[in-house]
Amino acid sequence: MQYFEEQPVVPSAEREVVVRGLGGPVRLTTDRGVFSHGALDAGTALLLKQAPLPPAQGTFLDLGCGTGAIALMLARRAPAARVIAVDVNERARELCARNAAANAIDNVEVLAPDAVDAAIRFDLIWSNPPIRIGKPALHDLLRRWFGLLTPDGQAVLVVQKHLGSDSLQRWLTEQGWPTERIAAAKGYRLLLSRTS
Repeated sequence: MQYFEEQPVVPSAEREVVVRGLGGPVRLTTDRGVFSHGALDAGTALLLKQAPLPPAQGTFLDLGCGTGAIALMLARRAPAARVIAVDVNERARELCARNAAANAIDNVEVLAPDAVDAAIRFDLIWSNPPIRIGKPALHDLLRRWFGLLTPDGQAVLVVQKHLGSDSLQRWLTEQGWPTERIAAAKGYRLLLSRTS
């Protein structure tokens, strides 16, 4: 699980992936040590295909951006929005920034989690969250970022069923973020959380 590390030690082996969606294809350079090397994973594909369209503008967060598939598609779908892409993995952040530049997408800011302004509030969060970091760490992560949602904010998460999507849905609702399943495919659940 090198992609949870700040500085992956595995040697680089870049591969290109093409992601198709609204606004035309997005070309992504992927690399070892970063989530979803060499392919778009099935969970992210479900999120990009089935998530409700984002608002036309606002401040959006891609939590755990990896190479930037979610951030770049959000930015393409809502060019007037500010999209912030965060990841603990330095290699992932570098790739996400490179991919945004290579696709001429200029409304994406790529940051380390601790570099995000504490005063910022998000209208929308999209994430394929790092479930494998363990339940306590995941809960801490989601509390931190969901706590930055605006009063009308929403979050869309994609989670594998066998990795606890149903229990996460219950937990989020218990924490005050009512959550419903809005799609399912290939063992994944797409969850929509609201702040009210």
